[in-house]
Amino acid sequence: MKAKTFIDQVEVQVRSGKGGDGSMSMRREALVEFGGPDGGDGGRGGDVVFKASEHINSLLGLYYDPKCYAQDGAPGQSQKMFGKRGKDLVVPVPLGTEVYDVDTGLLVADITEPGQSVIVAKGGAGGYGNVHFKSSVNQAPTEHTPGGPCEERRLRLELKTIADAGLLGFPNAGKSSLLTALSSATPKIASYPFTTLNPMVGTIVYDDWAKIAMADVPGIIEGAAKGVGLGLAFLKHLERSKVLVYVIDMAGTDGREPWRDYEVLKKEIDEYSAELAERPHLVVANKMDDEAAKENLPRFSEETGVEPIAVSCASREGLDAFKEELRRIVNPKTRFHHTHADRKLDIKDMPDTTGDEIPAEAMQFATFLKLEKPKAKSHPSRGNIH
Repeated sequence: MKAKTFIDQVEVQVRSGKGGDGSMSMRREALVEFGGPDGGDGGRGGDVVFKASEHINSLLGLYYDPKCYAQDGAPGQSQKMFGKRGKDLVVPVPLGTEVYDVDTGLLVADITEPGQSVIVAKGGAGGYGNVHFKSSVNQAPTEHTPGGPCEERRLRLELKTIADAGLLGFPNAGKSSLLTALSSATPKIASYPFTTLNPMVGTIVYDDWAKIAMADVPGIIEGAAKGVGLGLAFLKHLERSKVLVYVIDMAGTDGREPWRDYEVLKKEIDEYSAELAERPHLVVANKMDDEAAKENLPRFSEETGVEPIAVSCASREGLDAFKEELRRIVNPKTRFHHTHADRKLDIKDMPDTTGDEIPAEAMQFATFLKLEKPKAKSHPSRGNIH
């Protein structure tokens, strides 16, 4: 049987560590006049922690190892020694993981930020040793408490890919080709249906280093909402997208009608989620290097009332226009990145100044280069020696 490579839903059993028992001990040492209780406290049990990791994009590890057990705390010892604390179990999960309690169905956590940590099972507290129970009327207490119980629960994890834009389209519409042309992602590209079998994410990087994450999901066909083809199981990976991109094979490969493909896609998305269907969207007319696509484009606009963005991944026609329109909708943050080639100024080019007043542009330049404030030029009238 072929091994699985992508898992976006899994159930796991989590159990925190039990707290260590408190110790019941009496001090008995040679040449020590007074004894008494000296039992130490037990160690606290370890927590089970889910931590977001940018280095994994699947729940595959938990699929093959679904038992997440933290370490128990050690019992207390004589001479008032504490038991060792149980080691936490930190489980890396991909960004976009939702955690649900299987028994209640309630959302436990939505892990969306890099490095975000969530305690899903808290370790039991350590028990008290008998030293805590000493009093004026109880000089030799034997009381001590057991460690706190562990917390055990069954959780369901669902991965929903985090992307600014999501690509939708029929098989062979060219979604993977579009993702490859605009990013460094390398999805499988072939001339047969359902080449893409799991979500792929690529990043579009602009000249000013603004970035947009774009996700490609397996192709949708008519009847997908009823389970035909791969169904709509992968559409949950677009639920976090700010904009949906309908990729239409305008060449009408295999005798298809692009305008009907668009209407079928909209219908399937609406049946899956009315809220998702109302998201901002773009329509991309792909494969415009084909003569049939040029003939179909006017009729597509006439039939649907939509003016799509015409692109060709082969000739790169229209890709810049698509990127700019996508940027207008998503509105990503700009990340300026200066290279040495961008720094056209040099220290010797800074404006000549006298006195303590430094022009604002000079101070900004000095701050950018992380330099100290430029020293004012000496002036003869101020008693400087030349």
